[in-house]
Amino acid sequence: MLVNQTTLVMLGLLLAAWAVLAAWAILAARARVRRAEAAQGTARRMARMLDGAPALPLLVRTDGRIEAAPRLAGWLGLDAVPQFLSELSQDNKGFPADQLTALHGAVLRTQKTGAPFRMVATPLGSKRSLVLRGHLSDPQVSPGGAALVWIFDFSDSEGELVDLREEAARAREDFSALVGLIEAAPIPMWFRAPEGQLRLVNQAYVTAVAGESAEAVVEASTELIERIDGLSARQVARQAFDRKRPIERMVAATIAGQRRMLRVSDLPLGPEGVAGYAIDVEDMEELARTLRAFRSAQRSMLDQLSAGVAQFDAKHNLVFANQPFHRIFALKPIVALEPPSFERLLDMARDAARLPEARDFPAWRRERAAWFLSGETQDEDWPLPDGTHLRVVAHPMPDGSLLMIVEDRTEHLQMSSARDILLRTRTVIFDSLYEAVAVFAPDGRLQQWNRRFAADWRLDSEFLDTHPKIDDLLERVAPQLAYSVEVKGVGEVVRAATLDRKQSCGRLALANGITQEFTGIPLPDGNSLLTVIAVGDSPKTAVVLQQNNAGQLEVDTGKSHVSEGGSTALGNGQAIGLFDFMVGLAQERAEQLTAKGLALDLRGDQRVGSVQGDRTRLSEALGQIIDNAIAGTGRGGRILIALSRVKSGNARIMISDNGQGLDTADLTHADGMKLARQAVEDHGGAIERLAEPDVGTAVVITLP
Repeated sequence: MLVNQTTLVMLGLLLAAWAVLAAWAILAARARVRRAEAAQGTARRMARMLDGAPALPLLVRTDGRIEAAPRLAGWLGLDAVPQFLSELSQDNKGFPADQLTALHGAVLRTQKTGAPFRMVATPLGSKRSLVLRGHLSDPQVSPGGAALVWIFDFSDSEGELVDLREEAARAREDFSALVGLIEAAPIPMWFRAPEGQLRLVNQAYVTAVAGESAEAVVEASTELIERIDGLSARQVARQAFDRKRPIERMVAATIAGQRRMLRVSDLPLGPEGVAGYAIDVEDMEELARTLRAFRSAQRSMLDQLSAGVAQFDAKHNLVFANQPFHRIFALKPIVALEPPSFERLLDMARDAARLPEARDFPAWRRERAAWFLSGETQDEDWPLPDGTHLRVVAHPMPDGSLLMIVEDRTEHLQMSSARDILLRTRTVIFDSLYEAVAVFAPDGRLQQWNRRFAADWRLDSEFLDTHPKIDDLLERVAPQLAYSVEVKGVGEVVRAATLDRKQSCGRLALANGITQEFTGIPLPDGNSLLTVIAVGDSPKTAVVLQQNNAGQLEVDTGKSHVSEGGSTALGNGQAIGLFDFMVGLAQERAEQLTAKGLALDLRGDQRVGSVQGDRTRLSEALGQIIDNAIAGTGRGGRILIALSRVKSGNARIMISDNGQGLDTADLTHADGMKLARQAVEDHGGAIERLAEPDVGTAVVITLP
């Protein structure tokens, strides 16, 4: 019984032990299962990580067999991973043959020597860039000397590297170009360390300081800029670096032995240092000084002008106005201290009644303000309320400014009006003369003429309106003369009066028998006056000579007495100033001329000289001829007395009128003419008398 109990106890203990062992086995198995599951999970995670990794492993055994992830087939363009390394190139897929050969050789070296390798490959038909890095595999991975090759897809990184290489190449090229540009720059340039010492200089800097080379200049720290106000160029550069702000200044420096004005700039370039350059502005400064002097002289000159000149800038503000401009628009002195705008100036001028009347002044002002942008010169006349007449010229400038010129034309217009009236009056007077009259300019061009001039020489108006020269005019006249060569005398008389300022005369014989006398008289304005008057024709001249002979016979019987008396009288003759003598005769008959409304034209001056003779007898003789002219001329007529000297030196007196004219017989027996002729002949002179009905009478007296 005791044995049984002991047996039972032992069996119980054994069973308990077995139960414990079973429980422990179960727990251990479960732990192993959990560890296996964890390992499997880790393996799966590692596989997933390898699948997503940028590098894939390729295990190459010694017999050429390979193991690799399926993704490698996709990278190489293959349908599946082959069994052998040599099969990684198939039908234009996989590695190119040369790259595969290189890979095979590298793997063999690694397997034999254990040396790692690196190579780059690009699969056929792909833009991938693969980097292969191989080394001997761990024996736990694959015993027997297998090679493990890690393949990286370097496509994106390679593109970035290519871009970086290109950018770096461009940067190097740009830097080289920049260095070359700085070196070739015509202005001195330099670079300083943060402490201010020179590190780089260009060739212009070397030339400016007369250095041997850039290295020598930098080593010697040769400065271009002298110490100014106790500060060196190095100290100024240090200030620019500390302030992190550029410093620009105007300094004088000696360059190539000449003192030049430079604009120097120091530019901080971050922590690297300070760059600097110097621009030679000596020529610009000289131009600026010249321009300032020119503007000063110009403004001084503009103040002397009679026209007002003002300049406005692009903002319509008054920049300059000369004194006449201030005076014309009655501007106050404050304008010089506070220049107004263009619109404000118009307001001020309007307040001073120095603008034209405008119904809508704001609109009128806006139209003038538009001159700044018009692009064309504006020219306007401004009549002011007080009768002043202004001419305003506004010239817009390319920079948007405006130049305004104002001229007071009041006096000019008044003078023009008076001149027009004078010219019209002179034209009327010319046309009322019975003799032909023409005015020639200094260049010989016809300026003015009367109707008698055109009629006597048969010149049409169209030709005269061209204002021909004297040579062209005489060419038209020549065919009308009995001797065409005589036309040259007219040209000589005109030229003598115009160029030599001498009065002279001459005579022409026309082809129709009319004889004309012409005189050239210099005028005060530089022009010359040509007068032409008909004195007779050939048949009438013969009759006159016969009448002179008849008259001579009629007085023969008493000639001895008259001659004797005349000789006695002439014996006491003295010099008679011919011009004053004829003036006196004309003045004695002033009342008669006024009573009949006659105009007497006395032409000549003191240069006509004097004659020797009996003043009383000559006064009676010439006075009688003037009286006959007065008697034979109707109311409103004209009498001409012309005094001149002929080539022979004799004095010539022509007394003519535009009366009815007397026939030759009546003229010969006219009262007093016998005594007048006798008196002239007793003085050694002669009388020629001509008359034409409805034309007038002319008497020409010649005295030695």
